[in-house]
Amino acid sequence: MHFSAIVSPILLRALTGLTLSLSIALPAVAQGNNRSDELVLDMAAAFKKSDRKRLSQLLPQLRGHVLESWAAYWELRARLDEASASEVQDFLRRHAGTYAEDRLRNDWLLLLGSRRDWAAFSEELPRYRMNDDLQVRCYAALVEAQRQGSATPPAVAEEVRRTWLAQREADDGCVQAAAKLIELKLFNPLDAWRKARLALEYNRVGLARNAVQVVAPDAVGAFNEMTANPAKFLAARVTAPTRARRELVLLAIVKMATSDPDAAAGTLDRKWSVHLTPEERNWAWGAIGRQSAQRLSDEALDHYGHVTHDHDLTDDMLGWRVRAALRTTGGPARQARWPLVLQSVQAMSEEARKDPTWVYWRARALLAQAASQRTEPAAASRAEATALLESIAGVKGFYEQLALEELGRKISVPPRPAPLTAEEREAARLNPGLNRALYAVAIGLRPEGVREWNYSTNLVNGKGEKGGMSERELLAAADFACERQVWDRCINTSDRTRQEIDFSQRFPMPFRDAVVKRSNEIALDPAYVYGLIRQESRFIMDARSGVGASGLMQVMPATARWTARKIGLNSFTIDQLNDRDTNIAIGTGYLKLVLDNFEGSLPMAAAAYNAGPSRPRNWRAPGGSGPVLEAAAWAENIPFNETRDYVKKVLSNTTNYAALITGQPQSLKARLGTVGPRDAAAPPEAVKDLP
Repeated sequence: MHFSAIVSPILLRALTGLTLSLSIALPAVAQGNNRSDELVLDMAAAFKKSDRKRLSQLLPQLRGHVLESWAAYWELRARLDEASASEVQDFLRRHAGTYAEDRLRNDWLLLLGSRRDWAAFSEELPRYRMNDDLQVRCYAALVEAQRQGSATPPAVAEEVRRTWLAQREADDGCVQAAAKLIELKLFNPLDAWRKARLALEYNRVGLARNAVQVVAPDAVGAFNEMTANPAKFLAARVTAPTRARRELVLLAIVKMATSDPDAAAGTLDRKWSVHLTPEERNWAWGAIGRQSAQRLSDEALDHYGHVTHDHDLTDDMLGWRVRAALRTTGGPARQARWPLVLQSVQAMSEEARKDPTWVYWRARALLAQAASQRTEPAAASRAEATALLESIAGVKGFYEQLALEELGRKISVPPRPAPLTAEEREAARLNPGLNRALYAVAIGLRPEGVREWNYSTNLVNGKGEKGGMSERELLAAADFACERQVWDRCINTSDRTRQEIDFSQRFPMPFRDAVVKRSNEIALDPAYVYGLIRQESRFIMDARSGVGASGLMQVMPATARWTARKIGLNSFTIDQLNDRDTNIAIGTGYLKLVLDNFEGSLPMAAAAYNAGPSRPRNWRAPGGSGPVLEAAAWAENIPFNETRDYVKKVLSNTTNYAALITGQPQSLKARLGTVGPRDAAAPPEAVKDLP
């Protein structure tokens, strides 16, 4: 395909300007041209196909290109398993300071670890700057454990334990490190069994098997039988179970709970509870309770009620107990659930308790507690709640904004930082990594550009030293991206500052005339539209999701066709979805339809936009019964992690955009409103036939 057919007109304009910038920033590097850029794209395609021959043919033609480091990386990475150490070192020296250098070092360290070449691994490791690959870190811990034996520092063992327990995909490094630490008795065997339990909760059977292999190799055969048919395994005759047998029973209950928590509860209660230790029973009931809570089942808190020691539960189990309690806190008769919210958050790990989600709900539970206490204890509870809210209050996110309002303050645009100086702007424009990143984005290599940009802003400051950019440098880098209309890098980079907050960067309003005009025509709040677009695409016009959603508002083809018919776009064809105005018309049209369908509820319409309208309808209390929830509690109970995060971010974005557009303080709580039972209003015909 010809270059001009690959790159959008906006990116072509950006590329033209960027070439001028590159000629200043990279004077010793030959500039790209249409032909050489096409070759870079050809190399990217060859790399995806693992076409080593094609990569070797193309690389000599790209010597001196702005993106030569990427081209060289693709060529060497494709044959890294056969490359010599000297070839690797030559690459690292030639491309020193680039993202490609550290990316290849990361790959090389993984290969050395898999080969058990610990001498070469240890020599290269100190030069690894990103240090974000968990398997590399586990290999490093394994080397340390092999060197120091039982004298291995506890911090090393703890990092492996946390990393291994958190992983949802198997890898060689962490499995080997965990096995070594168990051998050295620096790991509790319970950690390995907990790893197996967590893996089965997410249906990662291979990952669970690896953990069983580490802690009880003789039990792997029985594990395979159990995973093939948990019900049959649990139906077997009860004898005095060994530790391994008890753990396999618990694993079977955990696996059964993923498909039928009530059946798992019945089996546990009737037959197996008496044979398990208190820790094993508590975990089983926590797993069942979590699965029930995710299904919004009224039985969830009953299942959790069997737990006798909260510290046997994971943070995720406790989080879902909080959500289940919040779902039953509506109305005067339900106030007794607030103590359970407080109890659950207090039982979480120190790290989890710092999450703004749980800081906010802990504070709310304390305020509810204060309302029912005598004067002196009530004052102490209110003081603690106020301190918690103050610790997170701000404009940055959903719970930060709610905390502001709980303290009696509205959401306003913070004062702009001092204008960037000419020197600060120039430093960003002369930064080689930022230039390479923008060039890659401009020619259609967005993933590569994003990685180079993030590397340059995270790990290398304006002087080329390790340590990352200062806040002023981040603002200058964001400004550079905004000028080039690379809005996602503009937003994400500016979003990382804590003291110097520039809302014009964090919440840009490209295509303002088109968005405002269309929103006003159909009675939509433009702040809501902007809040949604910012979350959907970061204003990338040719964005395409893994499931096929397209354009600024990330509209699915089937949804686009349906909406086009509803709003009278009779000549619509799918190839128009990446046209700016058409995408805005279709996206806002659909958003308006689902908003009307949910009686003007912004959080429910956002959930419908992300997950389809049938799901949020089912996430309301059934049959006209149940409490009317404040929408923050309803949103926190959304079963899908992605949709829950999406709704909170869209509403937070909307509130900030409204503050920018109107120049007036705003209320997130007012936008959230409440969510009642789903039978409160029958769904209108408007979206009844939505595919």
